[in-house]
Amino acid sequence: MEMEGSSKEKSSIPSNEKIIEEITDKLSGSAIDESARNEKIKDSNSKPKTQPSTSEDFIEGLDKSEDEDETTKNDDYIDEEVLKDSEVTYSDEDRQRLRSKAQHYKTVGNNQFKSGEYKESALSYTLALRTCPLAFHEDRAVLFANRAATKMKLILYKSGIEDCSKSIELKPDYLKAYHRRAQMYEQLQKLDEALADFQKILELDPSHKEAMIATKRLPPMIEERNEKLKTEMLDKLKDLGNLILRPFGLSTENFKLNQDPNTGGYSVNFQQQQQPQQPNPQQNQRPHPQ
Repeated sequence: MEMEGSSKEKSSIPSNEKIIEEITDKLSGSAIDESARNEKIKDSNSKPKTQPSTSEDFIEGLDKSEDEDETTKNDDYIDEEVLKDSEVTYSDEDRQRLRSKAQHYKTVGNNQFKSGEYKESALSYTLALRTCPLAFHEDRAVLFANRAATKMKLILYKSGIEDCSKSIELKPDYLKAYHRRAQMYEQLQKLDEALADFQKILELDPSHKEAMIATKRLPPMIEERNEKLKTEMLDKLKDLGNLILRPFGLSTENFKLNQDPNTGGYSVNFQQQQQPQQPNPQQNQRPHPQ
C-alpha cells in the first residue's frame, strides 16, 4: 500500500521533459500569434493610401485619438511620387505659380493657428504641401514643421514626430523642427530620443535655455527608468527560473548575482542552501526520577 501511494505522488509531479515541453508550446504559440499579427499589419499597410475628398473628411480624421493615427496618416498623406511625376512637365513659371499658391495656403494656416483653429490649420498646411513643388526644399521643411506644431496642439504626437523628421530631412539644421520633435518625444516617454534632439539643439544654438535645462534634467530620468526596467526584467527571469528549477529541488535563491563595480556586468555564483537542523527528540526528553 505504501509503494502504491508513493507511485501516485510521483505521477502527480510533472517530469522535467514535460515542463520544458509545456514552456516550448507556450513560446511557440506566442510566436504564431505574433506572426499572425504581423501579417495583419502587413496586409493593412499594403492597402493604397487615400486622401480625404473634402475638408470635412480631413478634419473628422483629426478628431480620432492617437490610437487611431493610421487614419490621420491617410488624411494628411502627401503623395510625393505623384508630385514628382507632375513636375516633369512644369516650366519655371508653373513652379513659381504653384509656390505662390502654397504660400497662400501657408498664410491661411498661420492665421488659423493663431486663432486656435488647429484642425483647420493642419488642413491648410497639408494643402500647401500638396501644392508646393518638391524643388523648394526649405519651403516644404517649414510647412512640415508648421503642421507638426498643429499636431502637437492636437496631441497627435506620433504623426507630429513624423512631420518633424521629414522637415529635418529637407533642412538638417532646422532648430524649430528639432525642438518640436524633442518635446513630443518626451511626451511619449521616449526620453533617449528627446535627449538626443535637445543635444542637437545646443549644437545649433549653445544659448538655448530650454535645451540646456533638458540636457541636465533628462539623464537622471533615463537612469531611473532603466533601473526600473532592469528590476522588472530580473523579476520575470526569476519567476521563469523558479519554474524550471523547482523539479530539481532548487530555486533562484541558490544562485547569487554579483555585480562588477568596474564593468557593471553580473556574475552568477551557486550556493547550496543549508537545510535547517532537525531537533534531537532525545535531547528534549527530561530524565525520569529513579
